[in-house]
Amino acid sequence: MTDDKAIREEIEKFQAKRRRIEQSESEDEFKLDDDHESKMRDESTFVPVKERRRQKLQRVLGSLNGGNNNADSIDHAAADAAHAQAAAEEITVGPQANFTLLDQMNEIKKNQNTSDQTSADKMLKEEEQILHNLVETRALMGVAELAKGIEYTEPIRTSWRPPKAILRLPEERHQHIRQLYNIVAEGDDIPPPLIRFEDMKFSSGIIDALNEKKISRPTPIQMQGIPSVLSGRDLIGIAYTGSGKTLVFALPIVMFCLEQEKSMPFVRNEGPYGLIICPSRELARQTHLVISNICEHAHKAGLPLLRSVACVGGTAMKDQLETIKSGVHIIVATPGRLMDMLDKKLVFLDVCRYLCLDEADRMIDLGFEEDVRNIISHFKAQRQTLLFSATMPKKIQNFAKSALVKPITINVGRAGAASLDVNQQIEYCMPEARVMSLLTALQRTPPPVLVFAQRKQDVDAIHEYLLLKGVEAVAIHGGKDQVERFYAVEKFVKGDKDVLVATDVASKGLDFPDIQHVINYDLPEDIENYVHRIGRTGRCGRQGLATTFINKTCDEAILLDLKHLLIEAKQAVPSFLLRLESDKERLLAIGDEPGCSYCNGLGHRITNCPKLESQSTKTANNMKKNDFLAKGNSDW
Repeated sequence: MTDDKAIREEIEKFQAKRRRIEQSESEDEFKLDDDHESKMRDESTFVPVKERRRQKLQRVLGSLNGGNNNADSIDHAAADAAHAQAAAEEITVGPQANFTLLDQMNEIKKNQNTSDQTSADKMLKEEEQILHNLVETRALMGVAELAKGIEYTEPIRTSWRPPKAILRLPEERHQHIRQLYNIVAEGDDIPPPLIRFEDMKFSSGIIDALNEKKISRPTPIQMQGIPSVLSGRDLIGIAYTGSGKTLVFALPIVMFCLEQEKSMPFVRNEGPYGLIICPSRELARQTHLVISNICEHAHKAGLPLLRSVACVGGTAMKDQLETIKSGVHIIVATPGRLMDMLDKKLVFLDVCRYLCLDEADRMIDLGFEEDVRNIISHFKAQRQTLLFSATMPKKIQNFAKSALVKPITINVGRAGAASLDVNQQIEYCMPEARVMSLLTALQRTPPPVLVFAQRKQDVDAIHEYLLLKGVEAVAIHGGKDQVERFYAVEKFVKGDKDVLVATDVASKGLDFPDIQHVINYDLPEDIENYVHRIGRTGRCGRQGLATTFINKTCDEAILLDLKHLLIEAKQAVPSFLLRLESDKERLLAIGDEPGCSYCNGLGHRITNCPKLESQSTKTANNMKKNDFLAKGNSDW
């Protein structure tokens, strides 16, 4: 009984509590209805928009606070209302703004410029990070020098000095000459530019060799470059194609070797004193012919006979060793053959003091960088180092400066710029119609004509097609035998053949002075190769023509580079190229360097460089290949 009584008491308490809750809810409902009626009465009168927003905000805050009417809640509500009112008063765009439409437009432009500037700053920081990651941690130095901590602080001293009459002239005169010929020289204690070969103190035999080639005055790169090299300075030479960079390093090495031979003749198995490294066999052979011609004319004038040799792959080593064993002064070589001869102890660089890397950027792009380091490791003392190219990116310039001793950098025009003596014509042509257009283009100028294609298969197909059409043509590419390559170039240079079809193996450094027309059957992978291709014509002050076939299959980044290159060279830009627009075109000239600092392309930045992407892909594929081979060996 006691338990039943306790249960009834609990039930009664629960029911009483429930009645109190229901009564309170009904009272609140009636109260809300009263508020609604008062609000309806208030809405009959006009209330400004700001006041209605403030009242609405207060009602929302009141409902969130659960009806608490303490002082702190009221203060917070008032503060929030004031903040909302201030935000409403800060409206600057639209019909409710406190500014005129003109002021609003100026404000929008200002905000847009600030946004663009912020984007540019972010892009520059990103590019700096990319360049920092690309910078080589290992300098272009030998292993022994790095191990022993050997660091040269002063350049090699030579006996050559500029004429005293030139030295007496003020520095303003030298600067005026540089500005007149568009020469930009950077470095310490730069020698004065010389505008005559006689002022460079060349012998009569060397002058005769130049006159035979109808070279009477030095080009801008030669005016500043030859005195710098003769002074013993390390040099980075950058000039447009066909500007005579070969003579800048060929003439001084002949002078140095003549001086060494007169003071102490070279004996058997001695030498070389000068070493010139080229990226391709054709370029090495051409450079050797230039040096041999100068040495022959010097010998005819009564000077000692200098011995030079070209060490290239694909040819017998016997003839090269005979010249080397008799005592060689100058070696012109490709990296592969030279490394082979050094490893076999057939060549020694104990007395070598002169090193030149022709088309230095091309060698690094082809993967010869490690071979060059190994070659430098065979030097026994300080050397004078020279680097030359027409398209040397800033990355390679900075990398080279870390290894050179107080270098002088000479720029004639922008690095990677096209020669102004070449008339560039761009034609839109479908891939299947390019062969027919090629025959039409060949009729625009008399032979010889040079035709470039990207793939070896295209070179063979074009060569066969031209032969079927009765055109005297030859072809070269990396897949052909070296004897066949030498034969094709020789026949083309002598004029026995009218057309040379080639891959980019013939685009760097080769000198065909009589070529009036270069045809690009397709666009190369990057704009640097395009500049080198069209640079085979319009050389030594002559005018040339370059015809390029493009279509919708071409990479848009290369087309944008081509567009800006044409604009820079003041060439006619086709309408289909003008229609190409880049989202980042207004950011192309931001920073110290316009365009890409990796490949010198003007139509993109380094953040979307096609050449950098291609190099990264090749590196990744090589790493995967090496990893696969390593795993395969471990399995065995």
